[in-house]
Amino acid sequence: MLMKILEKCRKRSRLSKEEIVYLLSRTDKRQTEQIFAAAREARQSEFGNKVFLYGFVYFSTYCKNDCSFCYYRKDNENPPRYRKTLEEVVETAKELRESGIHLIDLTTGDDPYYTGHPKRLAQIVKEVKEATSLPVMVSPGVLDTEGLKLIRDAGADWYALYQETHRKSLFELLRLGQSYEERMFIKAYARDLGMLIEEGLLTGVGDTLDDRAHSFGEMGRLQASQLRTMTFIPQEGAPLEGDENPPFEDELMNIAVMRLLFPDALIPASLDVEGLEGLEKRLMAGANVVTSIIPPRKGYAGVASCEHDIDDGFRTVEGIQETLGRCRMEKATAGEYEKWVADRRKCRKTWSSIKCG
Repeated sequence: MLMKILEKCRKRSRLSKEEIVYLLSRTDKRQTEQIFAAAREARQSEFGNKVFLYGFVYFSTYCKNDCSFCYYRKDNENPPRYRKTLEEVVETAKELRESGIHLIDLTTGDDPYYTGHPKRLAQIVKEVKEATSLPVMVSPGVLDTEGLKLIRDAGADWYALYQETHRKSLFELLRLGQSYEERMFIKAYARDLGMLIEEGLLTGVGDTLDDRAHSFGEMGRLQASQLRTMTFIPQEGAPLEGDENPPFEDELMNIAVMRLLFPDALIPASLDVEGLEGLEKRLMAGANVVTSIIPPRKGYAGVASCEHDIDDGFRTVEGIQETLGRCRMEKATAGEYEKWVADRRKCRKTWSSIKCG
C-alpha cells in the first residue's frame, strides 16, 4: 500500500485523508526511509538542492497571552523581558544580511505595545526593509485589519501567525482564552491583501494522526506558502511544564508528508527545537528552509530553546555549512529567493493541485 500511495504522490494525484493518516502512522524504519526519500525527490523536482536561510530577530518577549505551552506566556515570571530598540533591530538585521541570509523574520510575543500601536511595528518593518533590501516576515501575534495594511504598505512580504492545531477543542487547551476564528480570519485577510502566509503546527501536545491530517487540509485551504511544524518542548513555568518530552519522529514525518502534499511550498527546518544537532534530520525529511538563524551574543532569545547553540555561534550561516554539505544541499542566492517570493506573490496559486482529501 505504501508504494501505491507514494506513486500517487509522484504523479501529484490527490490523496484521501485515510491515505495521509496511513503515511503519518508508519514507524518501520524501512518504510519511513522510503517516505523521506520520496519527500527529498519531490523537493528536488521543485527546488533542486537549494535551501533558503532565515535570520531571526525576536525583538520583544512581552506577551498578553497565557498559552499553556509557551515559556513567554504573560503569567510566567521566569523569562527575561525586553523590547529591543529600533536601532538594535536594524543593526541586527544588517548583520544578518551581511552573513548571507535571505529573509529577516521580525518576531515578538503578542505585545500590545506593538499590536495596539501598529504604526510602531510598521516603522520597524520600513526601517529594516530600507536597511537590508531583503524580504521581511512579521510574526507579531494578531493584528487588526488596519494594522495588517500598515505593515504591508511598510514592506512586509510575509505574515506568520501559527494556529498550532486545527482541532478547536485542542486549540482552546493550548491558546487559553483566544479565538480560533479570529486567528484564521486575519491570516486569510492578510493573504487577500497580497501577503504570503506562514502557518504552523505544533505536535506532541495531544494531537492525533487525524488531527495532523486535518491540519494539512486547513493549511492548504488557507493557501499558506510556508508550512511549519515543530515538536512541543515542555517549558519552565508553563502549565504543560511537567509533560514528557515527546519524540521528534512525528515532526520529521509531518515535514515529509507536507512535502509530498505541497511539493512547491517552503517547509522550515527549525533550529529552535534541537539546535544544530537536529538540522540534518529535518533537511533529510524534506525541509528546504533553515530558520531561526541568530547572531551570537546579541541577547536575542529563541522560542522553544532560548539558549540552544546561540552564543556558541552554531546558529549562524557559517555554523550550518557543514550540515548542508552532508545533506548535499547548498545555500540559494539572494536573487533565487527573491524571485521565488516575487513569483509567489504575483501569481498566488489557486492551489487546485493540493493533494489532500
